[in-house]
Amino acid sequence: MAKRIIFLLLIAVSFMSCEKEAGEGGTSEIRGKIYVNKYNADMTYLLKEYYAPEEDVYIIYGDDDIYSERTRTNYDGSFIFRNLQKGKYKIFAYSKNLVIPAGTEPIIVEVEIEDDFQTVELSKDIVIKK
Repeated sequence: MAKRIIFLLLIAVSFMSCEKEAGEGGTSEIRGKIYVNKYNADMTYLLKEYYAPEEDVYIIYGDDDIYSERTRTNYDGSFIFRNLQKGKYKIFAYSKNLVIPAGTEPIIVEVEIEDDFQTVELSKDIVIKK
């Protein structure tokens, strides 16, 4: 009998430790749009503004150090990351920046999914420079 109780306790503990973290395998999604401010070559004059078609958008799950997934925007600048667990995420796209050596910088938005079957819409567009 004691062996059976210990076995059941081990199973219960293993289920409790299987709590899911931010990442794939869930029922929620994050949606947003990328907006472009297009400048001249030396970034001194704004030429035009538009929603960015075919722009790369990245997501970082939780506290990961590198991006976890990449998608591209639709014709209207919209993107979706689907099948996400509850947790914290960072969404970003690269923006031109002539001041830093790489010439680009990430524009990052932090998002949290708190419930299953939740759709999180970014409160503002991610604005990048080109």
